[in-house]
Amino acid sequence: MAQAYMTETGNNGSGPEHRSRVRRLLDSWRHDRDIWRRGIVVAVLAVLLALVLGLHSRIPNKIGNLGSLAETFLPWLGLFVPVLLVVAVLRKSATALIAVLLPALVWVNLFGGLIFDKSSAGGDLTVATHNVNAENPDPEGTARKIASSGAQVVALEELTADALPTYKKVLAETYPYAAVEGTVGVWSKYPLSDSRSVDIKMGWTRALRTTVDSPKGQFAVYVAHLPSVRVKLNAGFTAEQRDSSAEALGVAIREDRVEKLVLLGDLNGTMNDRALSPVTSQLRSTQGAAGDGFGFSWPASFPMARIDQIMVRGLEPVKSWTLDGTGSDHLPVAASVEL
Repeated sequence: MAQAYMTETGNNGSGPEHRSRVRRLLDSWRHDRDIWRRGIVVAVLAVLLALVLGLHSRIPNKIGNLGSLAETFLPWLGLFVPVLLVVAVLRKSATALIAVLLPALVWVNLFGGLIFDKSSAGGDLTVATHNVNAENPDPEGTARKIASSGAQVVALEELTADALPTYKKVLAETYPYAAVEGTVGVWSKYPLSDSRSVDIKMGWTRALRTTVDSPKGQFAVYVAHLPSVRVKLNAGFTAEQRDSSAEALGVAIREDRVEKLVLLGDLNGTMNDRALSPVTSQLRSTQGAAGDGFGFSWPASFPMARIDQIMVRGLEPVKSWTLDGTGSDHLPVAASVEL
């Protein structure tokens, strides 16, 4: 009796009885004549999912900006892969199982590199950006959290006339230099110069450009808050104004001949969104180059997309991350770079 007890527990469920169950399952599949004919619908859905993932840039934007909408939440389409896999197993369909491999491989090819931590030690400069939310109930607390981030340069978006004095007062304790244009601003531990608004075709100021004079040299900082987008049943993904502003911002960056440049802000779009290509094609995402995971920043209660961006030109990203939530509906994001 003692010997039988030791044999049962020592194999931890992987003894002869367990192996025989697996063998019987495989034998039943091997002799199942319908294994290749079942699950055709699941296989078709898997192929369609692979096509959407792999050919997302071909989804037309002319009808309700469907392409940009799909690209905004593109990583989340990967959640359908395990669902299809479970259904394929339950259906005992070899055809479906093989088909599910297609979207899995495409998703890994697109986003597999974002899963792992690519950050490294070092960095000459830390920057941060935060859409503080015009309806933020605690601007003072938000400002103190941003000031404690350790960043030498901070950009804020969605500043209101009522809350701006609070942000100025609190941040001045850490950042002696500041530049504010319209609803966006920059606070810095290093001197700023040549600060001016940038016209992104909105009718009011939501972008600026300044020069930071750091101990390692000068670099330009752009701060932008592109127009918001909405999903409407009768109009689709309403992003036309944002797309026009992205084009104008891209032109301003392209015409700026400075070698080292940082873009901080809420672009209301992801790096996958083709409509932001006038900007994203010129710059490098710190999250993509040196981040840990996807770095989703919105909405703060359950982040589903990274629409708050830090992008660089002429600087080397070494680390990129999201900060703890504030009173805003966005999470702050930060990055360390080498000048």
